[in-house]
Amino acid sequence: MTQTTDTAPEGAAMTGRSSTDTGKADTRGSRRARAGRRRPAAGRTRSWRDSPLRRITPWLFLAAPLALLITFTYVPVASMISYSFTDWDGVSPDRENVGFDNYVRIFTRPELFRVFFVSGYYLAASVVQIVVALYFAVILSFNLRFRNFFKGILFFPYLINGVAIGFVFLYFFQDGGTLDSVLAWLGVTTDHPWLGDPTSANVSLAGVSVWRFTGLNFVLFLGAIQSIPGELYEAAELDGAGKWKQFRHIIAPSIKPVISLSAILAISGSLSVFEIPYIMTGGATGTQTFVIQTIKLAFQFNKTGLASAAAVVLLLIILLVTWIQRRLVPDDKVDLV
Repeated sequence: MTQTTDTAPEGAAMTGRSSTDTGKADTRGSRRARAGRRRPAAGRTRSWRDSPLRRITPWLFLAAPLALLITFTYVPVASMISYSFTDWDGVSPDRENVGFDNYVRIFTRPELFRVFFVSGYYLAASVVQIVVALYFAVILSFNLRFRNFFKGILFFPYLINGVAIGFVFLYFFQDGGTLDSVLAWLGVTTDHPWLGDPTSANVSLAGVSVWRFTGLNFVLFLGAIQSIPGELYEAAELDGAGKWKQFRHIIAPSIKPVISLSAILAISGSLSVFEIPYIMTGGATGTQTFVIQTIKLAFQFNKTGLASAAAVVLLLIILLVTWIQRRLVPDDKVDLV
């Protein structure tokens, strides 16, 4: 009995020690296995994410656009500013520095600065253009039959080349042309020269600009309107709000930044009109714009220095108008939801 009692605890103790030793051995073995797995990983080659080339890759993609932007935008602008202080004729390798004489001539000679009054016709046309584009954008943003067809009709003129538009409307407004033929079919006879009188010529050219650029404003307004959550319209209809109230309290506040952008484009565009009046009248009969005058000064009268000063003045006026517009109508963030 004594031997049996002594043997059992001894066996149990041996079993306990063997289990502990086995657990320790397993732990040491697993540590060695993990260490063995880590050692090959330490000698592995570095991945693309760790490469220094990855940090400069975005700059490599930006290199070509930045080079083009600097070469064809900033360098010509800097050259134009430097030419504006000279009497260069655009041909001779010699040019003399004349200081601010070119700028003084622009502001003291009425015939050089009077062409800005022609831009008033295009500015008024831009207001009509924005109103028409906003009207059709609001109408076609709701469910309407053939609305995609009407969208295409409104945007199509903007896709046509400006030179082609100029030639088309040149035949449209000429004596005995399309407009006179249509009026004759309606029983209206007129011998009025549409492009022979300064007032009617500028009104006609401004109308062509409205027809061409309404599609651009229409797309801008339509995209902004379609980004408005539909739940707002549903809530407004449940509250009994009609289309006018939906436009006033939902659509107009949400597209305020786009309207501001359109205003900036309208003002800058009215000051820099070129291709349509140049193709249709060449600046004759009182339709000469500031850009047409600048081009004639540079390439017809060989006064590149004076033309460069005029271009700088136009750039400064556009920047000033843009700054004033941004101060008067800041782009505040509109939270409708």
